[in-house]
Amino acid sequence: MGKNSRIIIVAVKGVILHQGRILLVQRTSADAVGAGTWECAGGKIEFGESLEDALAREIKEETGLTVAVGELLYATSFLTDPSRQLVLITYLCRSVREEVRLSEEHSQYKWCTRREAERLLSSGILEDFTRSGVWKLAELQ
Repeated sequence: MGKNSRIIIVAVKGVILHQGRILLVQRTSADAVGAGTWECAGGKIEFGESLEDALAREIKEETGLTVAVGELLYATSFLTDPSRQLVLITYLCRSVREEVRLSEEHSQYKWCTRREAERLLSSGILEDFTRSGVWKLAELQ
C-alpha cells in the first residue's frame, strides 16, 4: 500500500450483560491504540464472517465467555488517524457465566453497574450509549 492509501476497518463490539451488570475490559498499557482505556469486548471481522459470528468469536477470544449475540444497538464511524477509518457496530450480548479469562490484549475486567461504567468509559462511548438507549435496557442496573 502506498503512503496515500486509506483503509476502512470494520469492528464489532458487545455490550455484554450478566445479572444487571455490563462487562468492561481494560486495554493493556502496551497497546498501540487506546492503552489503558476501558471498553466493551470485541474486534475486527475477518473476511467472510458474519457480524454476529465475528463478535461471538472475538468475545470468546478476549474473555473466554460464550455469549448470545442479540440486537444491534448502534453503529458509528470515526477516523483513528488521517488515513484509517473505523466502522464500529455494537450489539447487545448476554452471558450466563461471569467467570472471565482475559487474553493478553486486556489487563483487567469489571462487571459494572451503570454508575461504574460511566466513570470508566470514554466520553465518546458514553455519548454513543446515551444516544442509542443503552442505559434504558431494562435489565441494566
